[in-house]
Order: sequence, then C-alpha cells, then structure tokens
Amino acid sequence: MASGYWIANVKVNDPQGQQEYAKLAGPAIAKFGGKLKSRGASCQTKEGDKPAGNFVIVEFPSYQAAVDCYNSPEYQKALPLRLKASTGGLNIVEGAD
Repeated sequence: MASGYWIANVKVNDPQGQQEYAKLAGPAIAKFGGKLKSRGASCQTKEGDKPAGNFVIVEFPSYQAAVDCYNSPEYQKALPLRLKASTGGLNIVEGAD
C-alpha cells in the first residue's frame, strides 16, 4: 500500500493563531497515523517560482488515511484557524511505494 502525503506551502502571518491551529491539528494528524517529515526546513528552488512560504510535509500510512484525516471532523475544526493565520495551499499526494 502506498503512503500518502500532505505537501503544503504555508506563509504564516499570525504565529499565535498558527499555534492554536497546531494544538488541534496535531492530534487529528496523529489519529490517522500522520508523521511530520518537514516543517520550514531549508529549501533551494532550482526550477520554477520560489515558494511564498515554508513547505510542510506530513507522511501518512496510506493515501486514503491522508484524505480521511483532511476530511475528518477533528481536522475540519482546526482548518479555519490555519486559514485565518496563514496563506498557502495543501496537496494530498500518493506515494510511490
């Protein structure tokens, strides 16, 4: 079964609001087996436009777990906090394994 990933590019505009989001999102992500792989680490843009914010990568045990987590009531409760505290986007990607 292939892993699933959340790959987000996020520019935080309200650090305190982002912390409130993280308090709710962390347990929701953990419930679905998600593990943070990268958050704001160094990034070199070699092709295309430089991202507006930091990349966040979360690995899930399956693509379906990644989708289910995003759609879960727990994460949907956290999402408005992130949307208020930051700009950017999130993609759910199926792994190659």
